[in-house]
Amino acid sequence: MPVLERIQSEIETHPIVLFMKGTPQFPMCGFSSRTSQALKAAGASNYHTVNVLEDPEVRANLPRFSNWPTFPQLFINGELIGGCDIALELFESGELARMIAEAQKG
Repeated sequence: MPVLERIQSEIETHPIVLFMKGTPQFPMCGFSSRTSQALKAAGASNYHTVNVLEDPEVRANLPRFSNWPTFPQLFINGELIGGCDIALELFESGELARMIAEAQKG
């Protein structure tokens, strides 16, 4: 399956997807670590992650797919939310918890 189709499939299959460096248990960058911690603190009990360090094709093509240059990249219900700064702002405002609760309903 071509890489852009694989990315689209990940986003369509899972309500919450975090493309990150490393894993939530072993993040490989501070931004990825903070974003996964914000998701957990906002109530994301079950979200999907893709370790872009283990998949060079996704790492190379996701910025083109999403039109977002950096990692991590958070998608909720198929929509790009943004990176670490945006996720933390949404967390602090309470909006991230609302978005996660909505995504986990279905």
